[in-house]
Amino acid sequence: MTALRRAFISALTVMALLAALGASAWWLPGAAHAQTAEEVSKVGALGDMALGPKDASVTVIEYASMTCPHCAAFAKQVFAKIKTDYIDTGKVHYIFREFPLDEAALAASALARCVAKDDAAKYFATVDTLFKQQNDLASDPHTTIYRIGKEAGLSEEMVKACVEDDPKTQEAIMDGRGYAYDTLKVTGTPFFFVNGKPLEAPPSFDEFEKLVKPLLKS
Repeated sequence: MTALRRAFISALTVMALLAALGASAWWLPGAAHAQTAEEVSKVGALGDMALGPKDASVTVIEYASMTCPHCAAFAKQVFAKIKTDYIDTGKVHYIFREFPLDEAALAASALARCVAKDDAAKYFATVDTLFKQQNDLASDPHTTIYRIGKEAGLSEEMVKACVEDDPKTQEAIMDGRGYAYDTLKVTGTPFFFVNGKPLEAPPSFDEFEKLVKPLLKS
């Protein structure tokens, strides 16, 4: 068993046990912990992928898994409108962080990083594609990841190097996931922080507006 696989299994052990006890697969109550602004804003080894100006009055951080149906639904039903109304207008700085719930999600997250490199727009576009093809990702992750990678301009060899041969990206993603779980008490997906305060369930667009509008600069 590789070190990466051991790390992944270890990171998922608590969630697997709780799920076996009947807890929700996408949201699990975490231990009480008042996260500090410094803890929430800490950037992992791969850096943050974000849209919108850094000096926006509202910063939203989303933790998500590429194989999480609730994450895909949020991306389709809510995030697209948030992007149009709040991110593209400069009101919100939106950060997306990986929190893979299985090996397919981990490989898909690594692919998105490899496609994008330092281009956040490419990253979010790849994430959007992965969410739209989530059923294919769940049923045949290998074929789906290679297809999406090639459609994004990577050769088969480049995709293989990204998701199979070089574990550094996956290990960095899992390190970020471990920090989110242990320190920030992110226990499921999607999970959000709005100006540092946790939001443990995906909001509707109306709920998002009610939360964000009072935080916007006049």
